[in-house]
Amino acid sequence: MSPEYAMNIGRQAMEITLLISAPILLTALAVGLIVSIFQAATQINEMTLSFIPKLLAMFLALTFAGPWMLQLMLDYISRLYATIPWIAAG
Repeated sequence: MSPEYAMNIGRQAMEITLLISAPILLTALAVGLIVSIFQAATQINEMTLSFIPKLLAMFLALTFAGPWMLQLMLDYISRLYATIPWIAAG
């Protein structure tokens, strides 16, 4: 296996990781921003007011984006497993 191929596998792994984590992280970011603006406007400083909406929104994001995330991961793993004989031979 050449160093270029090893770097390509690592780059693809990082891209897949970013793509899989993006829906959940962006949802948490958006809900956190909205709740922070609401807390600043109303001067309510309750920790559960921030936690519960984020938890629910992340659950909904996982419910809707979960099949896509799973398919993306399975495609990457199957491509990686398909290249094992080529890596071992080369």
